[in-house]
Amino acid sequence: MPVPVSVLDRSSTRTGQDTSAALRDTVRFARQAEELGYHRFWVSEHHSVPGVAGSAPTVLTAAIAAATSQIRVGTGGVMLPNHQPIVVAEQFGTLEALHPGRIDMGLGRSVGFTGAVRGALGHGKDDADRFGEQVRELLGYFTGDQQTHPGVHGFPAEGLRVPAFVLATGAGADLAADLGLALVIAPVAGIDTATRRIAAYRERFRPSELWPCPYVVVSSAVAVADTAERARELLLPEAWSMVHSRTRGVFPPLSSPAELPTPSGREAHLLERSLRGQIHGTEEQVAGELAELVERTGADELLITMSTFDRDAMLDSYTRLAGLARPRALRGA
Repeated sequence: MPVPVSVLDRSSTRTGQDTSAALRDTVRFARQAEELGYHRFWVSEHHSVPGVAGSAPTVLTAAIAAATSQIRVGTGGVMLPNHQPIVVAEQFGTLEALHPGRIDMGLGRSVGFTGAVRGALGHGKDDADRFGEQVRELLGYFTGDQQTHPGVHGFPAEGLRVPAFVLATGAGADLAADLGLALVIAPVAGIDTATRRIAAYRERFRPSELWPCPYVVVSSAVAVADTAERARELLLPEAWSMVHSRTRGVFPPLSSPAELPTPSGREAHLLERSLRGQIHGTEEQVAGELAELVERTGADELLITMSTFDRDAMLDSYTRLAGLARPRALRGA
């Protein structure tokens, strides 16, 4: 059997596009992903980012769940330090009550990118240090046994089962293992580092009612096209926006590859580093690289995050990728 393949969409904006259109595009893309047979469709949380419209993931998840009928939907993730656990429990409880058996709760520990954003959210960097406490409190609202605030109940979450995932590197993987939660990890520090962290997670894992066995979701950008050059071109808009954010402090809307400047010096180095580890090529080339990724990490599932300026080209890439997610395709056979 192949590993399931899922989608994370950040609701990227394109140059000249307003944020409302980007959100509508995400809902439309979720319906297309469902038709293509993807396993999950997740959305993210970013605040005050010009190039990303996805700031309210549970609200967007509700719209996607209402527009689809079978695909699992959820968050990749809700940044828990920005919120009170009871509110997050109530939101996911409401989603699960309305769409039973289709909701996923992906949780991250990031806080706002700048001091101004953190001030607007009412949370600081230190709140990330309480991530473990917050996750435990949140889960307690579902089981009904949270003790942080005795006598407080997180209706309608109480008694419902919503699969929980931790978006993590380093210590976050330990938390996922200790609580018996699924792990979502991207090999941004290199495949060898990710493999070691995954092995440690599996060894440390303590079974829970939500996850009786370790479950690892490996996230990566993947672009598929008729040539390797064209596939790489699909990755450039998002990679360049990342370079822009690291050199100018702002992640801008995606631009057409034809309109991107020719990088040099530090920007060229950052661009290559941003592209490093991302998978691109023809169907045959990508199938081989994904097979190797699954084999080396032991991934139970792949989560694809690729976005680009041309939405038709993006859909074509995801369509080609969906054709690979069949028995034997991701096992290199």
